[in-house]
Amino acid sequence: MNDLEREIEYLLLSQKQDWELAGVNYASLANTQTRYFQGDYRTTILQYNPERIRSSCAKIDKTSLRMRPCLFCHRPKEQRSVAYNSMFDILVNPYPIFEEHLTVPLRWHEKQQIKPYYEDMLDIVSDLSDYALFYNGPKCGASAPDHMHFQAGKKYEFPVVRNWLNFSKLMVWESERASIYASDDLLPVCFILASRDKDEAAAAFDLLYDVMPVGPDDYEPMMNLLVWMEDEVWLTCVFPRRELRPSCYYAEGDANILISPATVEMAGLFVAPLEKDFKKVTFADLEKIWKEVSITEEEKNELIRKIEKEV
Repeated sequence: MNDLEREIEYLLLSQKQDWELAGVNYASLANTQTRYFQGDYRTTILQYNPERIRSSCAKIDKTSLRMRPCLFCHRPKEQRSVAYNSMFDILVNPYPIFEEHLTVPLRWHEKQQIKPYYEDMLDIVSDLSDYALFYNGPKCGASAPDHMHFQAGKKYEFPVVRNWLNFSKLMVWESERASIYASDDLLPVCFILASRDKDEAAAAFDLLYDVMPVGPDDYEPMMNLLVWMEDEVWLTCVFPRRELRPSCYYAEGDANILISPATVEMAGLFVAPLEKDFKKVTFADLEKIWKEVSITEEEKNELIRKIEKEV
């Protein structure tokens, strides 16, 4: 265990003890209900977690963001941090999905955007090898899109980390020390970047990023990212998106399912803040959510064609 890992272990322990909100919410994880869906090569998880209602129902329109103080610039006085380089703080997330749930905000106020900070994700998982770091795009599950931040949890909490080797996938691009794979007939659509070299990992990410479409009112492509390390290899799972929320989120009556997918859901762990949804949801419902918010196979194949054209 390195010094940073020791600092974070102490931060988690002390915040659970000294910060009432965090203590209560982490203690409640012991009573979290979980359902498992076995499908083809993988297990998909559904977690009933009422405290995550704030994230699932977060209003991220410009007016709502202007009307509330920034969550990271105006932190609770009880919330302490561990410094990471000169740019980021590491915090305990007081509304956890995992027993070790961290938030990593930029130290200054800047909108959520991944391209300038992707290499920082690689650095952080190099120093925290037991963790996976994830990024929710500004229209892809980020409840604070006005302030650049990542989140983190122990990497084996994410089903995709355990299962990605078993994916049916296509080789899209490779260099001497990096590769890009695309999922093959799989929900949700994803790209896996693998590299032993930081510069080549960044080059692979830039190649994919630059061919992804940007909406007329957006400043970056819609996506979720999950980054982790295995055997000195950086692995990045990119989930391109086309919708913020599925149709069931807006439906009325029995058709309503209050699940708002972010990286965690795209990676195979769905969080249901309402008990009614936890009890009734089927795997077919989860597949439909993936299908509606993910890009299509046709759109994936168009990205592959653009990458092949670039190289």
